[in-house]
Amino acid sequence: MNIYVSNLSFNVQDEDLKEFFTPYGEVTSAKIIMDRTTNQSRGFGFVEMPDEAASKKAIAELDGATVENRTIKVNEARPKEERPARNNNGGNYNNVNSYNNNRY
Repeated sequence: MNIYVSNLSFNVQDEDLKEFFTPYGEVTSAKIIMDRTTNQSRGFGFVEMPDEAASKKAIAELDGATVENRTIKVNEARPKEERPARNNNGGNYNNVNSYNNNRY
């Protein structure tokens, strides 16, 4: 089961996240999501546990727990929604409708 963990301290690392869940069962992966530009934590992450019963117990017991003076939120991760591709012509200053192309 894939588990979503939010409101994490920006100091929490992948290994720390794994340690929070290990007492409940095997953790196959634990990943803090990082900001691409600053390379700093975005304050949330995902934990993968193969045993569904252990996952549900971890969610029940860790949701609302305090970690580094922050109350974390833990629940089953939802599948990633498909987002439409960006339209390269909209909002781009170099598109064919740009005000720079107007000739008077």
